[in-house]
Amino acid sequence: MRSTSKLKEIMERRAAIVVPGAANAMFARAIEDLGFEAVYVTGAGIANMELGMPDIGLTTMTEVAEIVARLASGVSIPIIADADTGFGNPLNIVRTVRTFERAGAAGIQIEDQIFPKKCGHFAGKEVIPIGEMLDKIRAAVDARQDSDLQIIARTDIRAVEGLDQAIERANAFFEAGADATFIEAPISVDELARIPREIRAPQIANIVYGGKTPDLGRAKLAEMGFSIVLYANAVLQAALKAGYDVLRALKKDGTLQSVQERLASFEERQRAVGKHDWDALEARYRI
Repeated sequence: MRSTSKLKEIMERRAAIVVPGAANAMFARAIEDLGFEAVYVTGAGIANMELGMPDIGLTTMTEVAEIVARLASGVSIPIIADADTGFGNPLNIVRTVRTFERAGAAGIQIEDQIFPKKCGHFAGKEVIPIGEMLDKIRAAVDARQDSDLQIIARTDIRAVEGLDQAIERANAFFEAGADATFIEAPISVDELARIPREIRAPQIANIVYGGKTPDLGRAKLAEMGFSIVLYANAVLQAALKAGYDVLRALKKDGTLQSVQERLASFEERQRAVGKHDWDALEARYRI
């Protein structure tokens, strides 16, 4: 089954499939290794991990597409790519969708913030008029080569005008051709429950540790009818915390003795990057 068709099937299942995020191929391989059904290329993660900058629209389309291509070469599970605002107007959307699809994305998420955008859990967000976003969605749908490529339309209007407006927008996005919709940053259990009940399209919930949306767990979100639950930057946050802990100990003690349990073994590290497979190729070709 093509990865696009697999992602479409996941969306239609509406079983709140947990999809972690990755900003590099090694974390994506770990996600696949542990049996997750899909991986999310996180725009915030790329800004944080690749650039050392906040998620305020500083990444470029080609930078993100390059990361998508690296993940696609390393994993076989479907990849959902965060395309932010599409990096411009509907013409930019056309180029973005074509580039991301060639890079190996099975789903492409675009949002209705003004450009440059901000993290969905930051204050001070602004959104574009709905007509502009509908044009972007139509351009995305027209640009894709594979009809199963999932166009995911996100709205950030909840923080600006409230949930009623977000639900109205999401339904309009679906009517314009989006395969799934995504209301960013609902703030309560009641708000989460309304979203899949009042929107016909498959839904995505985004759980950010320390963010605005409560983490109800997969079972409850499946009961509500969500298709996917994103934990876009859980791996990043875990790696950052562990990295600081290890570096503090190394600075203080001059040794790793007190933090060995925080480190993957040498063997675990090599398994994560498929060293055995490369050894087999080396033996096969007698390099």
